[in-house]
Amino acid sequence: LKFKTANLTSHESLPSELESLKAPLQDYSVDSGLGEEVVVIKVPGLPGNRLVFASTGPVNRDYDDIRRFSDAAVNGIQRALKAGMQRPLLVCPPHADYKNNTLVAALGALHALYMPLEVRESNVKKNDHKVCVLGLWAAEEARGTKLVELANALENGRLAYRDIGGSDPERMAAPRVADYVQELFKDSPVKVEVVSDLKTLEKEYPCLAAVNRCANSVPRHQARVVKLQYCGEGPIEKTLMLVGKGITYDTGGADIKAGGVMAGMHRDKCGAAAVAGFFQVNNPQLKPQHLKVVGVMAMVRNSVGADCYVADELVVSRAGRRVRVGNTDAEGRMVMVDLLCEMKEKAVNEVSPQLFTIATLTGHAIRAMGPNYSIIMDNGPAHRSGNAAQWQKAGEVLGDLFEVSTIRREDYEFHKGQSEYEDILQCNNLPSSATPRGHQTPAAFLIMASGLDKHGVDSEAPLPYSHIDIAGSSGPFPGVPTGAPIVTMATNYILSDL
Repeated sequence: LKFKTANLTSHESLPSELESLKAPLQDYSVDSGLGEEVVVIKVPGLPGNRLVFASTGPVNRDYDDIRRFSDAAVNGIQRALKAGMQRPLLVCPPHADYKNNTLVAALGALHALYMPLEVRESNVKKNDHKVCVLGLWAAEEARGTKLVELANALENGRLAYRDIGGSDPERMAAPRVADYVQELFKDSPVKVEVVSDLKTLEKEYPCLAAVNRCANSVPRHQARVVKLQYCGEGPIEKTLMLVGKGITYDTGGADIKAGGVMAGMHRDKCGAAAVAGFFQVNNPQLKPQHLKVVGVMAMVRNSVGADCYVADELVVSRAGRRVRVGNTDAEGRMVMVDLLCEMKEKAVNEVSPQLFTIATLTGHAIRAMGPNYSIIMDNGPAHRSGNAAQWQKAGEVLGDLFEVSTIRREDYEFHKGQSEYEDILQCNNLPSSATPRGHQTPAAFLIMASGLDKHGVDSEAPLPYSHIDIAGSSGPFPGVPTGAPIVTMATNYILSDL
């Protein structure tokens, strides 16, 4: 069986190694649907006697990008599955304008072949995979071997991301996320530490503990802070410090999500899933040298009940800032801010540190940029180094796309305390989607409440920090999580030769 993605007319210029595909495609090209629909063509002589053709459509317009190839691969594999195919061979010939199109097509196919963790564990299917094997065509063996290595490494990370981010709020309640991560990295170069003691959480991470207060009364929902570390061989040249939001379920808390908008809130842990997934990309095959990665997953359930935190409470952050709670549905910034503060404390002793928060943080991110796009915004030191622009460029390589926003003075003003009681206002009492600059202001809060504002461009020890909002890019519900922004992270820091 062969599976093909291409432009409508590209079959006329297929490489010589694929000469056998020209005739059947030429015969079928009398049907204009060849360029618009996924078709199954009977081709005697091919393994399985069938060819699935999924066209990318045009790829040369102003607004086209490399995702055309992954989209075509998803469509083609889904059609192949409907036809009962179990050993598809993905054939995506090289393209002069998109040198990584075959890898991107492979990632699209693997996305379509993901089987949810709950399905795998339920034993309702005959096996844990939708197909027996996925083949990947390349003209040279060395190129094929490299493509398989890269696709496997990236997919390993995205699989962990989907398992954690996409599984329901009980299967991936905080303690079970910790168990999953410990098993994932057992006997690997990645070190894992789990913090579960309530007194430790309250002392070290008071803002996180406030959100955890209600859920803590239910043992299976109690918070976990999962710390990860990878240290590559050789002298360290770069240190990445990642904080991921892992809200296992977001009821909104006392400011409850009413009117049917609570469904899907088990996906509020995709930021933490991205942290684990990035470590998994590093771990099994690539093992990048000269790179140190420190990560932390803030796994907390934002429950509602008699002991939930409420608006008007004053919470003193790890950095000693008095924070006035304005909206309990702004819990993501609360669970990350003390962990970001801890990273800040460690960063001053690291080699070339760069700090990040990654979160499905705001509905405003989707309203501002639409679905499918991550948003990155830099503090002063990161902006001076051009970090956001570098991430945006890296995202275009394999189709894990970014938009760039800027943290402005109004964002800091928005979070200043409004009375002598508090230093910082956590949030207003409106949804982010109804708040001007609703996805930028949380970054200012994280900087202020963590004490990172003391490490700006005007300080003696500036620390580059970027906030990444993946509310739009993490994937649809219902649907399968995308893995964003793992591919861009890997492209930027591990696969720079792509």
